[in-house]
Amino acid sequence: MKMTKTLLASTAMAAIAGGAMAQEMTIVSWGGAYTKSQQRAYHEPYMEKSGVTIINDDSAAEAVAKLRAMNEAGNVTWDVVDVVAADAIRLCDEGLAMEIDPDSQLAAAPDGTPASEDFGDLLVSPCFIPQIVYSTTFGYRTDMVGGTPPTDVCAVFDTETYPGKRSLEKRPINNMEWALICDGVAFEEVYDVLETEEGQNQALAKLDTIKDDVIWWSAGADTPQLLADGEVVMGSTYNGRLFSVIEEQDQPVAMLWDAQVFDLDGWIIPTGLSEERTQAALDYVFFATDTQRLADQAKYISYGPARASSAPLVGKHADLGIEMSPHMPTDPENAKRTFLYNYEFWADYRDDIDAKFQAWLAQ
Repeated sequence: MKMTKTLLASTAMAAIAGGAMAQEMTIVSWGGAYTKSQQRAYHEPYMEKSGVTIINDDSAAEAVAKLRAMNEAGNVTWDVVDVVAADAIRLCDEGLAMEIDPDSQLAAAPDGTPASEDFGDLLVSPCFIPQIVYSTTFGYRTDMVGGTPPTDVCAVFDTETYPGKRSLEKRPINNMEWALICDGVAFEEVYDVLETEEGQNQALAKLDTIKDDVIWWSAGADTPQLLADGEVVMGSTYNGRLFSVIEEQDQPVAMLWDAQVFDLDGWIIPTGLSEERTQAALDYVFFATDTQRLADQAKYISYGPARASSAPLVGKHADLGIEMSPHMPTDPENAKRTFLYNYEFWADYRDDIDAKFQAWLAQ
C-alpha cells in the first residue's frame, strides 16, 4: 500500500513537470481573515510554483451537506476542502473523503521526521490533513461592559451585568457545551451529560434564558463585524478573527479566553475526482502543509500550526511586526482554562443534535 501511494505522489510531481496537471483548482475554506491568510501563505506561492489558478470558495461551513449532494449527483466540483476535524471524521466514515498516508503523501519535517510523527495526535482521521489548532472563544466590546470586564465565559448568560445582544453560532457545537458549563456541569462531565436526552434538554433550557438576546451567526466574519459595529456586547467566533479585529483593525474589542474550545482544522480531498484532479489535489496539500508553509500562515493569523516542526518558526506578524506567540490559543497564559473538544462525540451525535437544535431555534 505504501509503495503504491508513494508512486501516486511521484506521478503527481511528474504530471506538473509534464504540464498535464489541471489548470484550475477550487479550494473551499471559511472566507474572511482566514482565507486571506491561506491566500498569502499557501495559494499565492503555490500558483507561482505550479501555474495553477486557485479559485476560492467560502462554503466550508456547509461542506458535509454539499459534498453529500455532489456525491449523490456524481458531480464533485471541489478539489480540496478545509473542514474541522469532526466533519473530516464524518466525511471519511461516509466515504466522501479519501484516505491519506501521511508518510508517503505529505512532506517530512526538515530534519527528516516523518509527517506522521510531526503531526502526531492531531491526525485524528485517516482522511484528515491538519493545518491549525484554533479555538472558538468570545470577544467583547471594552466600551460596553462598564467597569467590570468579563473574565468568565458565563458572562454570556449574565444579561443583568452585561445587557445587550450577544452573537452565537447557529449550530449546537460549543453552545451546548458552554450552556452546560454555565449550568454547573464540570468540564470533564460535559460530554457524558450531553449524550443523554436530559442533558441536551438541560443545555437548551440554559440557552433559552438568553435566546431573545442572541444574534445567530453562520460565517466566521459575522461576529467581528457585529462587534466592530457595536451591535453586540459580546460574541463567539474563532480566535484568529478576533485577533484581526483587535490588532489589525484596532477596534475596542478584547478577548475572553475562559473556556475557549480547542479544535483542529485541516484539509480533506473529496472522493469522486478524476485521477488528474486527485493528483493535483495531492500535490497542493503536499506543498501547503509542509513545515514552512504552516509556519508562514501564523504570520497572518493567530492560529497555531499543526506540525511540531513549524512551532519554532512562528515569529512576528508579517505586517504589524508584533510577536504572534502570545496571541495563540496554545499560549500558556491563554490556555489556563481550555475546554477540550470531543471530535468523536460530534461525529457520532452531530446529525441528531443538529436536528434538535434547529427545531429549538424555530420555536
